[in-house]
Amino acid sequence: MAVGVMTHYPCRKHMGECESCGAEVNREGHYLCYNCWNEKNDSGFNKSNNSDSIFTATKLGQEFEISGQKINLLLNELGWIYKPRHGKGWAATKQGKRQGGMPRTASSGAPYVIWPERIQSNMVLKRAVADFKGELEPKESKGAKLTDSDDFRKKYPANYRCMDGHYVRSRAEVMIDNWLYTNGIAHAYERKLPIEQDVYSDFFIKAGNVYIEFWGMTDEKYLARKEEKQKAYSDNEFSLIELGDDDLNNLDDILPRKLLRYGISVD
Repeated sequence: MAVGVMTHYPCRKHMGECESCGAEVNREGHYLCYNCWNEKNDSGFNKSNNSDSIFTATKLGQEFEISGQKINLLLNELGWIYKPRHGKGWAATKQGKRQGGMPRTASSGAPYVIWPERIQSNMVLKRAVADFKGELEPKESKGAKLTDSDDFRKKYPANYRCMDGHYVRSRAEVMIDNWLYTNGIAHAYERKLPIEQDVYSDFFIKAGNVYIEFWGMTDEKYLARKEEKQKAYSDNEFSLIELGDDDLNNLDDILPRKLLRYGISVD
């Protein structure tokens, strides 16, 4: 009877990162570290730990039919996890911990995050997955209240074209968008905040997970909308740069200083 023998190699070549937790994978053709492979094959989790109610990126990816690596990228996009300075694995942000994210450490020492069962029904995550897969947005839960965002966007259509092809709603936004583009700062326009409420930012810079809002009007309805948006940023501890009319002619001085606070440097 032939017996398989596992050979141990003292200096395995690093093949990449585990698509679930970000730990090193040292076996060619493998995409999961040993711990995550064990979990996926139901051989490494003790049932007494109630593993059925715990979701890793791999398990969450199976629920949404995308890879664990893509799930981690989406969670990072939502601002729920981030790459530590050493560049290995993933750690939970304040927002991620609010969603139930719990830190764990792989055998390699790389951090990763596990999630409670309720994460799979989170509307913000479901919307992000739908956007990623090019699907129609999932229906909002009953009682989800729309703000004045739709009325405002209808009243002020995006007719102003920027250098990068974005269409925005005012000349002031053109100036800000063009400044970001010419300074090589990748940005999104009118990205929805990763919260249940229907709130859209003016600009979002992925590099520092920072939002930019330009406040350019003073009528009563606009000021009420401004207050509502500021509260959404504050309550969720999102990083926000606020600009007004007086800043538009000094963007070269003001924006580099404000962006540097969030680790974004401008040459």
